[in-house]
Amino acid sequence: MISLSTKVEEIPKIGTVYAKRLKKFGIKTVQDLLFYFPARYDDFSEIISISRARQRLNDVVCVQGQITEIENSNSFKKFMSLTEATIQDNSGEIKIIWFNQPYLSKNLKEDDFVCLAGKISLGKDGVYFNSPSYERINEIGENEELTHTGRIVPVYSETKGVTSRWLRYVIKPLLYRFCEQIQESLPEEIIKKYKFLPIQEAVWQLHFPNSFEHADAAKARFSFEELFLIQLNVLKEKIKLMVKKAHACPMDSDLMKSFTDSLPFCLTDSQKKCAYAILKDLEKTVPMSRLLEGDVGSGKTVVATLATLNVVKCGHQVALMAPTEILAKQHFKTVSELLKDFDVKIGMLTGKDARIFKEQNTYEVSKKSFLGDLENGQIDIAIGTHSLIQKGVDFKDLALVILDEQHRFGVEQRDHLIKNKKLVPHLLSMTATPIPRTLALTAYGDLDLSLIDEMPANRKKVKTIIVEPSQRKEAYNFIDKEVKEGKGVFVIFPKIDSAATKQKELEAKGRPTSRGMSDVPITGSFVPQNYGPMSLASLAVNEVKALKEEYEKLSKEVFPDLRITMLHGKMKAPEKERIMLDFKKGEIDILLSTSVVEVGVDVPRATIMMIEGAERFGLSQLHQFRGRVGRSDMQSYCFLFTTDPSMLNRKRLKALVESNNGFELAEKDLEIRGPGSLYGTQQWGIPDMAMQGLTNIFLVEKTRAAAKELLEKDPSLEKHPQLKERLKEFEKRIHFE
Repeated sequence: MISLSTKVEEIPKIGTVYAKRLKKFGIKTVQDLLFYFPARYDDFSEIISISRARQRLNDVVCVQGQITEIENSNSFKKFMSLTEATIQDNSGEIKIIWFNQPYLSKNLKEDDFVCLAGKISLGKDGVYFNSPSYERINEIGENEELTHTGRIVPVYSETKGVTSRWLRYVIKPLLYRFCEQIQESLPEEIIKKYKFLPIQEAVWQLHFPNSFEHADAAKARFSFEELFLIQLNVLKEKIKLMVKKAHACPMDSDLMKSFTDSLPFCLTDSQKKCAYAILKDLEKTVPMSRLLEGDVGSGKTVVATLATLNVVKCGHQVALMAPTEILAKQHFKTVSELLKDFDVKIGMLTGKDARIFKEQNTYEVSKKSFLGDLENGQIDIAIGTHSLIQKGVDFKDLALVILDEQHRFGVEQRDHLIKNKKLVPHLLSMTATPIPRTLALTAYGDLDLSLIDEMPANRKKVKTIIVEPSQRKEAYNFIDKEVKEGKGVFVIFPKIDSAATKQKELEAKGRPTSRGMSDVPITGSFVPQNYGPMSLASLAVNEVKALKEEYEKLSKEVFPDLRITMLHGKMKAPEKERIMLDFKKGEIDILLSTSVVEVGVDVPRATIMMIEGAERFGLSQLHQFRGRVGRSDMQSYCFLFTTDPSMLNRKRLKALVESNNGFELAEKDLEIRGPGSLYGTQQWGIPDMAMQGLTNIFLVEKTRAAAKELLEKDPSLEKHPQLKERLKEFEKRIHFE
């Protein structure tokens, strides 16, 4: 017997072939299919007469009529078949042409009554319907049970072999059969308080709305529900942590003063405020979970080092994890320099290296020796990559874990590091990625936030300039002059877009890249997905090839007398490290790279960031690239090379020129690009409606307050079993990164 939990392959008219295709969307059961909501709608609700339709050239219209003739033929190009038909009503007749759909002459016969929705075009023989959506009806004037035309029609995200027409055809009968079995998951008090549609009605109205107002009401309910589930998820993690115990590390004010006095610069007010909040958290027996945000170069590492020193002098150990070997080695060098006068033993462990800094000297040691010292408490601070959470790495008394640019893995990595010990280490995550407020309150809602919102006093504002094609030569001359004064240049080349590359490959082979099907969305753009995505290996090869072409151009045509080197993701870590070191020492003038340039890499001599195809990057990413320069007291520049004159890109790039504040730019990026482009729903598994809700701070705050209130009354959700079950399923799908 079929139920909501029945696998889709067991549903009549689906089977194993379609089930495999549906799994691309995460659809495995009947319930999954019913909760696969439309991406948008086409408004075919106004049915007009054929005579009126003939006057609406280039408009999308909907008509009903009777087929008077229908037949297939081949176009003069031979490879394209045409299905031509004529329909009439009391007001007149109109011709229809469908391309490459010969099966329609079997599906539709003369004398059939049909409802059609599509674009009116002008051909050599007059006006005609251009590949309209169609639907058989019993008589003209019927619109009660229409699915594909004559109503507000749902349009879904598609894949090869799964069209919106097919989805409507499958989903509608399942709604009739199973919609009433869908259990309400939102608490009754929330539904009443916010006047939400009940879940069964909301599901119906999302798929086949009576009006756009009904669709909006259903969207509002599910936007709230999905954000509410995210809030429950993160707040539950926070509550779970609150009952655990951590080392209390009392703040040593004299020690902290000694450390700040030893610095060759003064901390900014913002750094002091963040450091104080962290130190006060470390005094508690409840494990700290804090995210330290700050623009590139704002001094997050110094704040983290201050907290580290306090923990070490309380007799405990600290782990600092970085995402790459280059950054781990940079942190090792920086922290060793900052703490050289404080009698602290610092170790570094990466895939191949193990080093120890003590008594103002650095020693290479064997991994075996390093691991023994770590387990015996002979190393106070362990800095490394993911090597720190590998099997065989044990700490004697770990009290603080610091994660650089990998905050979303914090819970998992902390669990690896503590290995079931009674006391949980405090957690401090650091990020230079500006996070909009709405995202901070949802995906990062289990972390307390500290923000370093000012730069060190000696830093000059990076001058950002948009470079038009006609201004390239002038920009190149300026760059050449800067290099000859001993300064370094980063050149960022955009990553290759897999879809665009595949499109070019197909066009080069003379293969078609679009479908002439009646159920292709008539309004808006349609991106064909006839062919699978490029493999990552193929994409990487193409990226390196494109980078080499750019390298040849720069080294032979633009800057023939300068030392230019490439850096790309296919290189091994030692080679990357050697190149970065040579660039830092001034043995390389220009470093050409894709966006692989490491977050946090510090090259003070680099004063120019040149970004090719700047319009292809998001504002936050451009701002982070810009942060690679301006890391000394020298004036630095960021050149945005662009060839796209569109107003949207002008607006984005102008925003970057006008602002040096990463958090302002993150909000602007969210506003301009939308959350789907900014965060990537596929990466996180966040449903579309929750993504759309991330633009609405009031909705985010409302869901957070509702989740907090509910968990205070019912922490384990025992009184809300349906919600508990829904949350359990939801947690399997989302994964913040």
